[in-house]
Amino acid sequence: MAVKKACESFSKSLIDEVQRWGCMKQTGVSLRYMMEFGSRPTRRNFIISAQFLHKELPIRIARRAIELEALPYGLSEKPAVLKVRDWYLDSFRDLRSFPEIKDANDEKEFTHMIKAIKVRHNNVVPMMALGVQQLKKGINPRIVYEDLDEIHQFLDRFYMSRIGIRMLIGQHVELHNPNPPPHVVGYIHTKMSPMEVARNASEDARSICQREYGSAPNITFYGDPDFTFPYVPTHLHTMVFELVKNSLRAVQERYMDSDKVAPAVKIIVADGIEDVTIKVSDEGGGIARSGLPKIFTYLYSTARNPLDEHSEISEADAVTMAGYGYGLPISRLYARYFGGDLQIISMEGYGTDAYLHLSRLGDSQEPLP
Repeated sequence: MAVKKACESFSKSLIDEVQRWGCMKQTGVSLRYMMEFGSRPTRRNFIISAQFLHKELPIRIARRAIELEALPYGLSEKPAVLKVRDWYLDSFRDLRSFPEIKDANDEKEFTHMIKAIKVRHNNVVPMMALGVQQLKKGINPRIVYEDLDEIHQFLDRFYMSRIGIRMLIGQHVELHNPNPPPHVVGYIHTKMSPMEVARNASEDARSICQREYGSAPNITFYGDPDFTFPYVPTHLHTMVFELVKNSLRAVQERYMDSDKVAPAVKIIVADGIEDVTIKVSDEGGGIARSGLPKIFTYLYSTARNPLDEHSEISEADAVTMAGYGYGLPISRLYARYFGGDLQIISMEGYGTDAYLHLSRLGDSQEPLP
């Protein structure tokens, strides 16, 4: 049925072309390469970068479009997933109908186009979450979440690929900034202070907690405020924000009706030779051991779900304190994208420690699903 719908709104030749491009080999790049290449923003380099994206993006987008057509349990037919599939096919068509890039003018137009593609895909995560919600509503309760492993693996690949596509487009677009801040190359800050980013992300999480509960636990920081290393600040902000938000919620809910003062959430930044590790530590009561395997799945959240069948997702949607259960699995993908990882260790009855490992070397290739 989903295939039929695709063929109704898209020509057969386009669908055939998607199949062909989806079989081509993807080319990964490393943080270090992006940084070195971007540090020389010459006209020639812009053209080389655009030519690379002109060939690379259709391959990555085609692969995802093909996968969106063949999801188990009828997920492909859910209205929200069909919408996402159409965005991918539209973007593939835009890229493939763009002529070869030969000069600075072509490159300029191409940059405008990929900027528009990035905007088109802004709401992919909540839209896919809505699709999974639509699936969960109608699914047989006897199907246990472990059986939905296939969907989980697909979503991991899908979101990892999305992080890569947005990084490549964003990096190319940002390099055109005529007045970049000091030490910034596209999306990459060559002297990023993890402490500063962690503070900003924590403040954002605290203000949301404050808004939702009327108060928020304190946060204490440990680490060298002068230490810097090359990384993508927006990625780190996303991850720390998510971890702190979870910790604040756990502590707040545990101490809401207590006479005791809620203990502070601790953030420790350690700079090792290979990794920079950020530990977010709380005394929010922890997670039961049986619940731990579920925290990285896309089909589980302890909070009530802000999405429902009738919700219209808009750009202006406020970030809720707890959402559709995607924060942790997507944060782990961000960490892994540049060779890091995210681990959660919990003591039920006491609290939870999250260890965010960020690779310092910057030369690990993008993981290409």
